[in-house]
Amino acid sequence: MREVEVRAEGIRLGQLLKLAGFAGTGSDAKVLLELGEVEVNGQSESRRGRQLGVGDVVECGEESVRLTLAGVGPAAAGGRSATRPRAG
Repeated sequence: MREVEVRAEGIRLGQLLKLAGFAGTGSDAKVLLELGEVEVNGQSESRRGRQLGVGDVVECGEESVRLTLAGVGPAAAGGRSATRPRAG
């Protein structure tokens, strides 16, 4: 299982599907959800706007990712992050 870093306030499911590489675009994410290909914490999910938080596990097909807090844990040493540098 891969880990994906998110900020403390979390991330929406559609954004996570793109960030984790499950979907290339928002419309791709929508199709995956409509087809029932996505599970959150073991439950089928169809809402692209569902808010996810640290510790949630998202499965799509054979792959799964666990959300971790940005800057904490193994993902901080080179994993993909949902954080953006602050301007200024």
